[in-house]
Amino acid sequence: MTTTPPQRIGGWLLGPLAWLLVALLSASLALLLYVMALATPQTFKTLSGQETGNLLLWGISFITAIAMWYYTLWLTIAFFKRRRCVPKHYIIWLLVSVLLAVKAFAFSPVSDAFAVRQLLFLLLATALIVPYLKRSARVKTTFVNP
Repeated sequence: MTTTPPQRIGGWLLGPLAWLLVALLSASLALLLYVMALATPQTFKTLSGQETGNLLLWGISFITAIAMWYYTLWLTIAFFKRRRCVPKHYIIWLLVSVLLAVKAFAFSPVSDAFAVRQLLFLLLATALIVPYLKRSARVKTTFVNP
């Protein structure tokens, strides 16, 4: 009985892989900024002076950043191991990223032009990557490991 080995990661799969690696770097830097902010004594003074609602929102934001970093790290490792679950989880990861970008657009004190640019770039990438992950024969022959 002969089995064909899974294809190597290459071709158009390098695009989603690069997107994932850049997102992992970005999430790592965001967590580093959170930790650096927590390391200063002024932060504790500022946080203790905040209302409970604002403190709760800050905590949810911090937990969301940790969760997104961990999910991105796990997905990157699974991508390199060519796990069967990668296409499904990559699509879920993209949808969560779009939801977080919409949240940033609606509720963050960032300029609208900057938020729209980030949101449109993410939507364009999602519109290109999702159909490729769902229909490509290369994806089906690359991600076969359990």
